[in-house]
Amino acid sequence: MPEIFGLAQCHKDLSPKDCKVCFVEAKKKLDGCLPAIGGLIYLEGCFVRYEQYNFWGESVEKVEKLDNKCGNPTDITRDKYMKADFTSKVNEAVMNVTLTAASNEGFGATEVKQGLISVYAIGQCWNTLDAQTCTLCLNEAGVEIDMCLPGAEGQVLNAGCYLRYSTHNFFVNGTATTLDNDGGNAESTLPIVLIPVSVLLALFSALGAYLGYVRYSKRKHDCKKVVGMPSSFQASELNFKYEMLEKATDLFHPSNKLGEGGAGTVYKGTLPNGTVVAVKRLFFNTRQWADEFFNEVNSISGIQHKNLVRLYGCSIEGPESLLVYEFVPNKNLDQILFDRKIAQPVSWHTRLNIIFGIAEGLAHLHEGCQAKIIHRDIKSSNILLDENLRPKIADFGLARRVNSDKSHISTGVAGTLGYLAPEYLVQGCLTEKADIYSFGVLSIEIACGRKNSVFVNNSVLQSVWENYESKTITRSIDTRLNGDFHEGEASRVLRIGLLCTQMRRLLRPSMSEIVQMLRDDKMVVPKPKQPPFQNSSLLAADDTTKSSGENSLSSNWHSTHDIVSTGSADFASFMSSQSRITQHFNEEM
Repeated sequence: MPEIFGLAQCHKDLSPKDCKVCFVEAKKKLDGCLPAIGGLIYLEGCFVRYEQYNFWGESVEKVEKLDNKCGNPTDITRDKYMKADFTSKVNEAVMNVTLTAASNEGFGATEVKQGLISVYAIGQCWNTLDAQTCTLCLNEAGVEIDMCLPGAEGQVLNAGCYLRYSTHNFFVNGTATTLDNDGGNAESTLPIVLIPVSVLLALFSALGAYLGYVRYSKRKHDCKKVVGMPSSFQASELNFKYEMLEKATDLFHPSNKLGEGGAGTVYKGTLPNGTVVAVKRLFFNTRQWADEFFNEVNSISGIQHKNLVRLYGCSIEGPESLLVYEFVPNKNLDQILFDRKIAQPVSWHTRLNIIFGIAEGLAHLHEGCQAKIIHRDIKSSNILLDENLRPKIADFGLARRVNSDKSHISTGVAGTLGYLAPEYLVQGCLTEKADIYSFGVLSIEIACGRKNSVFVNNSVLQSVWENYESKTITRSIDTRLNGDFHEGEASRVLRIGLLCTQMRRLLRPSMSEIVQMLRDDKMVVPKPKQPPFQNSSLLAADDTTKSSGENSLSSNWHSTHDIVSTGSADFASFMSSQSRITQHFNEEM
């Protein structure tokens, strides 16, 4: 007879007495699940589940027995500005409980109270999850709960966690981290009460759980398959078995970890044939985007260029989605260029070659492929360097194809704040000019040795523009070079960067034109007609939250499954400023 696995857990804000009362009620309802081989009861405060397999490690798999619950919009959100403000508060609350839960034994509760509407939120992970998996689960739940906006209530239950927001205070014991106008917080927590259910589940198994074993085993096997996945893809070289990649990375051992970004964590792995690869574990794992995902993999994997990291394929049939890339032995550009501990700064000649290589790689994506490919996340940490410091554009997890019969595509915003073009940031209008804007920011960063910041008025873009207007543009070049650079080349690179970062996308040059301007020093570089898109004043931290970190987190915007990578505190400030950005953008355009 097969084993039975069970789990019972209360929310951390319940008292031990209330927790026991909740379990008594849950047990009564759970009896109604028999003789089914799996049962799940979720009450407001506690959770009980039993299955015929070990589900304790599951995190983002959707629990079929509970539909997501969404409330009706409040009257006040009928106003578009109030709607944007409410959306911002919900995103802030969800982000806050996700961050708190990872460092607070899997539990976070918060209240965002500013203006006319207060938002209350709870995030709870089951005790079987570690901090990283808890964060992954709540991030995924955040993507799903965004579908409830602008509803006054939203609830999502995944296999490993529960997430809820509401406009009314549903906390049992008033437990919350309160975000007020001063940005202060106060916490009050109670210990999680975990009641073993082994005795209860043993009785369940005796009542005939085995009767459905064969049927259940078949259902479990079928659920692992991505619905609608073409058999041609399953049989192709692009489709890697999850078990093989798991073994290749030694079960994703920390010693094989190469880095982590907004979309996932990258590990070094060795395939059975000896090929060394980079395997990326994606933080998001919804089945809804499966068709689009492997179509992107199918198109990008065939691209080969000296300045592009090759994508070998992916795995989307296991418990999480994986991308398999060419392994590049050196560090990324971010680590080499901005590490102040490195005694010898990157030379000007090397920087120029890196900028030129990135430009050639992007030009190939935009104009050298059968269908135009937009990367959407060009930044220093996504530029890998080989043993000769030759750049290779990496991380195509957010890439999109644009067919020749379309001028643009409309999509949810994805990428990294500070590198996002204005028309894409505000309107979701995606063209290759979004990559060109990001390239402009990156090329200026490389030349100046400074990272751009959208939350500092004196950003590197602003500094270069001011020096350009005063005809002292080369003063912006990295001071660590001690003047050891070619002034004509430096001026040309910075002016090209300013051309690429203009507000109006039609004023930005194409990548082939940029390559030509970098290659031919006799070619005239046009004067920029607009200053670089500056949103530092618009995206300045609100009263609610201040920016301090560089950590990337995953979140959702515009009800998509795309990712915006940004500082954790910065994200809420960014969301609350959306209406002001839109107004400014429309005025400039």
